[in-house]
Amino acid sequence: MDIKTIIRNNIAIALVNSEDQLITDVQSALDLIMTVNYETGSNRIILNKSTITEDFFKLSTCLAGEILQKFINYDVKVAITGDFSIYTSKPLKDLMYESNHGKDLFFVSTEDEAIERLTSV
Repeated sequence: MDIKTIIRNNIAIALVNSEDQLITDVQSALDLIMTVNYETGSNRIILNKSTITEDFFKLSTCLAGEILQKFINYDVKVAITGDFSIYTSKPLKDLMYESNHGKDLFFVSTEDEAIERLTSV
């Protein structure tokens, strides 16, 4: 795992890159939150969707809800980058739509979009 700090508008954002899946369950999400906070002091994180288990995107597993609750409890704002067009689930699309209109979680295509979203909230 490689964590790069990006400063934009005096806001620190942690760009996390990894070849491996970093979030596979609730505990691994908590570990990531703590690692990023310890190494960068940032509460804003950019992740590629490939670093998150596919079970996250299957809402029937309830994993997304549990993980998102941890992000909110720890006041962490997250932007997930990638191609989300492969997902056809209406509930997942609704979650992405609502998240993108909120202030805590964003599903975007590019790192630039992620930075823009995380610095505007």
